[in-house]
Amino acid sequence: MLEASARLTGLLCGTQPMNDIWSPRATLQRMLDVEAALARASAAHQVIPQAAVAAIEAACQADQLDAEALVHDAALGGNLAIPLVKQLTARVKAADAEASKYVHWGATSQDIIDTATVLQLRDTFDLLDQHLHTTCATLATLARTHRATPMIGRTWLQQALPITLGLKFAQWLDALLRHRERLATLHERVLVLQFGGAAGTLASLRDAAPAVTEALGKELGLTIPTLPWHTQRDRMAETAAFFGMLIGTLGKIARDISLQMQTEIGELAEPASAGKGGSSTMPHKRNPVGCAAVLTAATRAPGLVATVMAGMVQEHERALGGWQAEWDALPDLARLGGGALAHIEQIVSGIDVNPARLAANLDATHGLILGESVMLALGDSIGRLDAHHLVERASKAAVQSGKTLFDVLAADPAITQHLSAERLKHLLDPAQYVGQAHAYVDAVLALHGARAGRAPSQE
Repeated sequence: MLEASARLTGLLCGTQPMNDIWSPRATLQRMLDVEAALARASAAHQVIPQAAVAAIEAACQADQLDAEALVHDAALGGNLAIPLVKQLTARVKAADAEASKYVHWGATSQDIIDTATVLQLRDTFDLLDQHLHTTCATLATLARTHRATPMIGRTWLQQALPITLGLKFAQWLDALLRHRERLATLHERVLVLQFGGAAGTLASLRDAAPAVTEALGKELGLTIPTLPWHTQRDRMAETAAFFGMLIGTLGKIARDISLQMQTEIGELAEPASAGKGGSSTMPHKRNPVGCAAVLTAATRAPGLVATVMAGMVQEHERALGGWQAEWDALPDLARLGGGALAHIEQIVSGIDVNPARLAANLDATHGLILGESVMLALGDSIGRLDAHHLVERASKAAVQSGKTLFDVLAADPAITQHLSAERLKHLLDPAQYVGQAHAYVDAVLALHGARAGRAPSQE
């Protein structure tokens, strides 16, 4: 019953491991984990009797809850913790009436919900980092393999100048390395305890408040913040922004691959597998379905990030609507981020590279894309502006006649008196006009090598 709200599309833009972290059952279990830890921490400092702990711990099992009643009662109570504590207390009472008096001692609903969310975020961060590590390693291999593989660079969707395929892979890798850095800093700022009681003062615990707080943090493996943060939501907003930026970068990668996978381009393709990418009507189709899932996530993410950002403006010590708006937005962002990353990981691990199409597309303009190369070399002798006029004239003549740019240039005495045919061939070789592409790839590979294998806490 706890998984009744699972979506039919849950695996189109998500993964089972990430969906499991944010499933209804896992969410309830994390809340119960906090309740059990609270009982242990309170008993350790004589706030509640040690004898009450066993009964409370035994009842902190999500499978023992009435999920349908929780859903109904949460709508009436305004949050999930209120009916959860009610059910938990009843179950403890059935086993030990005396122990039931000490359930949820000193805490408020938001303490339980926020801390449970932080525990889920910790699991999420760990899963994301594993996928980022693997994806970065794969991209590093691709960048190294295709460091010098020339391809056409495109601006405004038009052919521009030669680059290398390795440079494109290195650009993707460089961005994902920055996301690993961001993820490392999120561990420091986000994985903190929420424990403040009704108004953020822990008055209910009297002088034991600091000791119980410290013990609770240790029980859960969370850092103790300077003070409770009920209506200071920058941690959650930063997390949402991270998800949004990660998904945006993955969307950029998916956009590039899907464009290069178009039939007319054919430079890259998602790995083929049985039942993947087909059409219900066209047997020949090989659709970029992985890219579609990532782009779907990238389309949805900005609105979800905006929801969390808008919810930052909260009232006094406890929020009316802003905090509640996070409850669906953050899990959705986590699911989308995990799914998008898993799709990109799978795509790049088996991506098909078509060298013949890369070469053919480089030659689609019959040399026109190297006009700048010739212009600059010619400009060394006659000046840039005059060189621009000559090469522009030759380019137009090549288009009108259907000849290659080399053929037109090599037949123009105004050019050949400064540049020999051999020199022109060199200038019109795409592999010779990629600028700092090789150096850029090497720099990113060096950066990846320096960071490879480091845990998030070490970065």
